[in-house]
Amino acid sequence: MRAFIRIGAQALLYAVLLGVVFWSVLAVYYGDLPQLWRIPAAAAAGGLLLGTLMLRRWRMRLAVFSLVFSVFLLWWFAREPSNTRNWQPDVAILPRAEIKGDLITLRNIRNCEYTSETEYTVSHYDKTVRLSELKAVDLFLVYWGSPLIAHTMLSFQFGENDFVCISIETRKTVDEEYSALRGFFRQYELIYVLADERDLVRLRTNYRNEDVYLYRLAFNPDVAGPVFLQYLHQMNALYESPQWYNALLSNCTTSIRANALTHTRDARIDWRMLVNGFVDEMAYERGMLDTRIPFAELRRLSHINSRAQALGDDRDFSLRIRDGLRTPG
Repeated sequence: MRAFIRIGAQALLYAVLLGVVFWSVLAVYYGDLPQLWRIPAAAAAGGLLLGTLMLRRWRMRLAVFSLVFSVFLLWWFAREPSNTRNWQPDVAILPRAEIKGDLITLRNIRNCEYTSETEYTVSHYDKTVRLSELKAVDLFLVYWGSPLIAHTMLSFQFGENDFVCISIETRKTVDEEYSALRGFFRQYELIYVLADERDLVRLRTNYRNEDVYLYRLAFNPDVAGPVFLQYLHQMNALYESPQWYNALLSNCTTSIRANALTHTRDARIDWRMLVNGFVDEMAYERGMLDTRIPFAELRRLSHINSRAQALGDDRDFSLRIRDGLRTPG
């Protein structure tokens, strides 16, 4: 039995060490080296770490492996994000907020005019809202491929017809495209896109042909107000000091949880925050959505693509995509 436990423990340790080797290889490959050097450097890193596991004694293997990996970690954490790269036009200008008690001035709200997914004219505007007039918070889920993964956005309604949407995304340079794998390796800065729904929603429904679902959330002003302010504080922090995007730890859904964590018990951890294509199901189970009808029916009603495509640039776009949607009672 002892021999069996020892063999099992060694096998588990080797699995962990090989996982570290795999991560290190990818980290070097997706680092800042010129393209020509990436494969040789990644191969050399993997070979060096694997070579330490060939040493004769276990203690020596672990000691040298840990030393080499520590060097990789020092390099990894020394890489710093930036706000001064050659950004794509739609993320070149960072939003910010000026908060003076109840009065909030939102700067650089994006409202692009699209002719295709990649062809657009960028414009921005400012808006002043009152926190006391925050009336509703809504959740968008956007599916672009697998039903397991979605992009999440929150929209905040002030008064009867004043909406502002916030999308937590990667901030890409002109020569970058999004890659889920690269998102784990400090390849993109984090951005809170503050935008008109005619921009963020129509881009996805009308030009990317992604499936978009809009859910009206149960509204509690004691939670919604602080969460909105937390979003703004984080947005201002990014304006002053950039942060890395991380596809696991600081993505569109985990960042929503982080902003809401201290204000509501509904932000408790759940596996569906990672496999976030099911986050609407999770919200339904927690009573955050209208539970008076079955979830399948609510989901069917919440699919807004045909409505958004028919509306185009309607000035009442935000109100009309909500026609017929269920509000929690």
